[in-house]
Amino acid sequence: MRIAIGQYVPGTSALHRADPRTKFVLTFAYMVVVMIADNYAAYLAAALYLGAAYVCARINVGKILRSLRPLIIMMVLTALLNLFFYRGTTVWIEIWKITIYKESALFALRMVLRIVLLVLGSSVLTYTTTSVMLTDGLESLFSPLKKIRFPVHEIAMMMSIALRFIPTFMDETDRIMKAQLARGSDFDSKNLISKIKSYIPILIPLFISAWRKAEELATAMNARCYRGGEGRTKFKVLKFTYIELILVIITAALLAAAVLANHVV
Repeated sequence: MRIAIGQYVPGTSALHRADPRTKFVLTFAYMVVVMIADNYAAYLAAALYLGAAYVCARINVGKILRSLRPLIIMMVLTALLNLFFYRGTTVWIEIWKITIYKESALFALRMVLRIVLLVLGSSVLTYTTTSVMLTDGLESLFSPLKKIRFPVHEIAMMMSIALRFIPTFMDETDRIMKAQLARGSDFDSKNLISKIKSYIPILIPLFISAWRKAEELATAMNARCYRGGEGRTKFKVLKFTYIELILVIITAALLAAAVLANHVV
């Protein structure tokens, strides 16, 4: 099975059964840990925590890493920008007018590690939580905002639907590109303008497909008399168990280890 970013992977692991509200909070805590990490010891702690999460969820890491291919361009651009524009004190490489500092190379490496850890870490949430549970979890977490007439349910629904459409549109883009290649389109042109023009036949069908799928989803929800918010019953009632307590303790230990690593190492 090909795993894409944002796709739910069915399973019966402890992470799959955990309360979505807890997973939202812990995912946010993990992202904070990655953002405040200032050395490789803290990154190692975050990577070990992430590896344990994937092992617990019983998800094939190899397939997940292959799904990160669309992010390679972003990671390369991030590395190059930090490599050439971050100023340091120790010259590492100097070729003609190009100077690369040792500090800039290390900073670029940290930025790439941060992107990978953030993407893989946030993906654990979508890999182990259905769209319905995502919506219920978000709605429950933001329920205090209902007092100021904030459309909590609508926002939660839009976010969960957007997450679930990511793998659908990635597959759709792949199919359209293969169809265009069969018609003789050239996506490997070295000319930037020509390359941009070659992607127009992909964007237009993709936009039309997105519009059609959104209309079909709206029609299906209306046909089933869907009404969210107040008075809506739930098939699965959210509740905290010992699993959530264990996850909170482990995440708190990670946060403490990252803060300690920043100050000691």
